[in-house]
Amino acid sequence: MELINQLNWRYATKKFNQEKKVSSEDLEKIKESIRLTATSYGLQPFKVIQIESKEVRKKLQPLAWGQSQITEASHLFVFANQLQVSDEDVETMMRLKGEINNIDYSNLEGYTTFIQEKMKEKQGEDMIHWTAKQSYLALSSALIACAELKIDATPMEGFETDKVSVLLGLEKEGLGASALLAIGYRHEEDQSQHGKKVRKAPSNLFSVV
Repeated sequence: MELINQLNWRYATKKFNQEKKVSSEDLEKIKESIRLTATSYGLQPFKVIQIESKEVRKKLQPLAWGQSQITEASHLFVFANQLQVSDEDVETMMRLKGEINNIDYSNLEGYTTFIQEKMKEKQGEDMIHWTAKQSYLALSSALIACAELKIDATPMEGFETDKVSVLLGLEKEGLGASALLAIGYRHEEDQSQHGKKVRKAPSNLFSVV
């Protein structure tokens, strides 16, 4: 698989080349990989904010422990998970499912109710953790797409989530920042690119029952 070579090639880039920018064509491919990612019940309970403003990125940097990738990378995404999933959210997605697959919504109402009841079982922090997990599935898809396109990427949890959410006005939309993703092209001075990838041996990672 060529993908294995590409995943071996990628690493969490520490220093980006500010002169090289990701093309709009490749950017759309990455965003499409995010849109097509698998999520539980297909609900996609998150939003991805593309930070174009240099001023906003400068304000974000101190909230992310001063990490240079925030301002140096070609593009920066904020993955924001929903703080709650409402009955209306579920119904909207099920109606979309019916529309795209030419299924009368009446045939989906039972499944809709089932999902709505499952969502009600998740309250407070349980819901937030669950939707954050869904956003991480999308983050993973973006990382794999970047590797295939030979675009460097750095997933980031090291930031003050509450302050980032306030800065971007996410709570007004019922969202909370869950992860950041900086993408671009590695700088030749980034020493991290020369290190060997460290992963557990297959025998320590997989088991068969």
